[in-house]
Amino acid sequence: MVSPTGGTPQAPTRVLVVDDEPQIVRALVINLKARKYEVDAAHDGRTALDLAASRHPDVVVLDLGLPDMDGVEVIRGLRGWTRVPILVLSARHSSDEKVQALDAGADDYVTKPFGMDELLARLRAAVRRAEPTGGGEGDVMVETEEFTVDLVAKKVNRGGKDVRLTPTEWHLLEVLVRNTGRLVSQKQLLQEVWGPSYGTETNYLRVYMAQLRRKLEADPSHPKHFITEPGMGYRFEK
Repeated sequence: MVSPTGGTPQAPTRVLVVDDEPQIVRALVINLKARKYEVDAAHDGRTALDLAASRHPDVVVLDLGLPDMDGVEVIRGLRGWTRVPILVLSARHSSDEKVQALDAGADDYVTKPFGMDELLARLRAAVRRAEPTGGGEGDVMVETEEFTVDLVAKKVNRGGKDVRLTPTEWHLLEVLVRNTGRLVSQKQLLQEVWGPSYGTETNYLRVYMAQLRRKLEADPSHPKHFITEPGMGYRFEK
């Protein structure tokens, strides 16, 4: 932790790497340690759950194809007691499997083969999102080049003018903004905005996302802030 005076250095970020491919584990450990992360490694799900309980990592990088259990089971096991960010790393390419991992509680998804720079950027973003904000302005105001979102006042301002949003548009925007940088699955968005009985009405999302882009994006046909992950969900980027 950092002291109020800045006198105590921040503890290194601890990463738990879970993968049964030794060369991937080795590459991740080398790259993470070179960037001053502390790293624990597990080659199966049971070891991963035991290490998470004993070492309390700040972020988990998890392969789905483990020898003893499916990675989704590991996600559910972790989510039973911790909100630690989980970055899924997998060779599975189908949208259904990605959505299943996200719905189980994963925070982001990187498909193998991956670029190390991209993986490290996603990892840093996951750690930042998990950091407590201390109740400061970070929780309530989000600014982009085009518009500002005030989560407390429930207002959006673009070019010095308030933007009129319907209650549904606002609710959708709020869920995405509170998960800035994180992929939010279609099912999660539908259930949070429309209710628990919804989960497959993806046409609702297409319609309302198009409306948000028209009202807030500089170029709605090439959005910078409301990003579609085809077949999976949506991501809000500043």
